Amino acid sequence: MRNVKILADSTCDLGEELIKKYNISIIPLYIQLDDVYYKDQLEITPAELFEWSDKNGRTPKTAAPGMEVVQEELAKYNKEETDLIFFGISEDMSATCNIVRLVASDLGYDNCYVIDSMSLSSGIGLQILRAAELAASGMEAKEIVAQIESQRSKVRASFVIDTLTYLHRGGRCSAMTAVVAGALKLKPRISVINGKMDVTKKYRGNIAATIRKYVADLEPDLKAADGKRVFITHSGCDPEIVETVRQFLQGLNHFEEIHETRAGSVISSHCGPNTLGVLFYEA
Repeated sequence: MRNVKILADSTCDLGEELIKKYNISIIPLYIQLDDVYYKDQLEITPAELFEWSDKNGRTPKTAAPGMEVVQEELAKYNKEETDLIFFGISEDMSATCNIVRLVASDLGYDNCYVIDSMSLSSGIGLQILRAAELAASGMEAKEIVAQIESQRSKVRASFVIDTLTYLHRGGRCSAMTAVVAGALKLKPRISVINGKMDVTKKYRGNIAATIRKYVADLEPDLKAADGKRVFITHSGCDPEIVETVRQFLQGLNHFEEIHETRAGSVISSHCGPNTLGVLFYEA
């Protein structure tokens, strides 16, 4: 039986503890501040990114990993004759998956499987952990890929944004929309649907009240969700707000695992501080 290795890009936002526990290898995306590139999750923190963005009035650029970086990572597993399964951020958001496919083809790495998660952040992480558990059970790579891809439409990834400033700086919403939303204290709920982000609801009020409304709205879906695990992923929320969400999820008496993870710099660069999402698999 061939060994199965799970590889992912840094936008999966799993956190060091889960990455180590499930033996996941990570290829970092890049954050560009002026002419300097930093590796996501390794060389720059979201707090540093927010400080730079506020000082310069711009959202940093993000970039997929270079071909040479991917080649170096893939080559070592190819030599070990390992079946490799790579998970990347939605192809509608990044070229990362395609770069891995191109490198695998150049290397003649026939047993490198690339999964477009059609998601982001711990919406990717949910798929990674499920794949890692299937691999640990002895399932072959092709079967794992087939199962994950057949179930990825069941991933529920959504989050609430405190401010549209960062989306505006990145060119993802107009200045007028950002100003009006700020004046009216509107907080959009962004959902990932078929690999793309869309506004599915708008809340009004401060971020603490908004997040309470957001998780309350999710309650029917959470009670019907796969009960294995749920993620609370945020870009630096007040610990009291995060704890309120955790207690709410615990009170449902439904999930075996409740994980809190911090969004990395790539995700945070677009959503800004105080963003929080609850992510899970539909049953």
